[in-house]
Amino acid sequence: MSGKQFVEFKPGVFYAGFFSKETTYPNQISVSHMDTLFDGDYSLTDNTCEIGVIKDVRFNDATTAVISGITQYILPPGEKEMIEIHNAHRSPESFVQRRLAPYTIECLKSSAQLMSSEAHYSGGRAQMTQDYMDQLRNGSYLLNIRELILYDSLEKSNKRTYAVQIQISKGGDKLRKFSSIKEYSVIVGDAQIIDVDYEVKVDEMLSKKIDAATKASISKQELMTAQQKQLTAEAQGKQKLVEIEYVQKQNQTIEIVKAQTLVELAKQDLIKQDIALQASAKEAAKIKTLADANAYEKQKLIQADGALEQKLKAYTIVMGYWSTAFSNHQHPLTPTFMMGGGNGGNNAGTNFMELMNMKTMKDLNLDFKTK
Repeated sequence: MSGKQFVEFKPGVFYAGFFSKETTYPNQISVSHMDTLFDGDYSLTDNTCEIGVIKDVRFNDATTAVISGITQYILPPGEKEMIEIHNAHRSPESFVQRRLAPYTIECLKSSAQLMSSEAHYSGGRAQMTQDYMDQLRNGSYLLNIRELILYDSLEKSNKRTYAVQIQISKGGDKLRKFSSIKEYSVIVGDAQIIDVDYEVKVDEMLSKKIDAATKASISKQELMTAQQKQLTAEAQGKQKLVEIEYVQKQNQTIEIVKAQTLVELAKQDLIKQDIALQASAKEAAKIKTLADANAYEKQKLIQADGALEQKLKAYTIVMGYWSTAFSNHQHPLTPTFMMGGGNGGNNAGTNFMELMNMKTMKDLNLDFKTK
């Protein structure tokens, strides 16, 4: 009845007084946006309030998506802050409907504006979640948005996009909108973006880009395969050339060794021939020396006896020739009839033999007188 307000944080039974009113707040409230058929009921079930999926979340390329997730808010442990929350909202459901749910949607949409749907799909999910958490805890960013017209090569047409930048203070800090929950010392425990369902045209665009990327990847892979085959063929060709060159060098080496061997053998043969020639020359010199010695000896012998032996041989041969010829003569050497007297015993045959004997001895300078 006194109109005094107080907060009891301890669990258990307590007495508030007659005719007093009490309102129960949980220590933490989770705002879930998972239901696609939200009926507008903000009642809490197990400290969780379902507000339905967040629709028309716009990325900076003007595409939209439907996002589902859950965010946990921890209420302050101080009496003053809790009384302020109660006086401003009167119930947990009202606090969710008028404060937590709008703040959740605002921070989520602000995070989506920092990237395109394609960037989000291509790996920006974690970045979006991080930006979302940062804005939930510290306040949503103040943004500068600039419209751009870009040509889409897939759609073959110009497309409107938006370049979004966070406003920065002179000191380098991010400028933010005042947080509507920090004034009540509400803490963000956790936040999760569970699913992002892009609008149909985004799915079609991503499908085309995925197909194009797939084809490009296949073409690139085929090119890499072709290049690899070319490199393999070149390597195999080079290997074959190396093998051929190696075999040719082996053959060349064998031929060189053979040639060198033949040269060495020829050199050895020449040495042998030179030695044989030298031996022959020495032998010839020896024979010549012996022949010269024999000739000299014969010459001295001939000079000593006046070549008597040779002269006798020649005398014998000459005498033999004319004696044979004379004995074969068929005509009579003496007349059949002799007239008158004379020396009696002499005849033409005897005279001829004596004449030939004397002539031969004269020609050979043969003297039978003993000296």
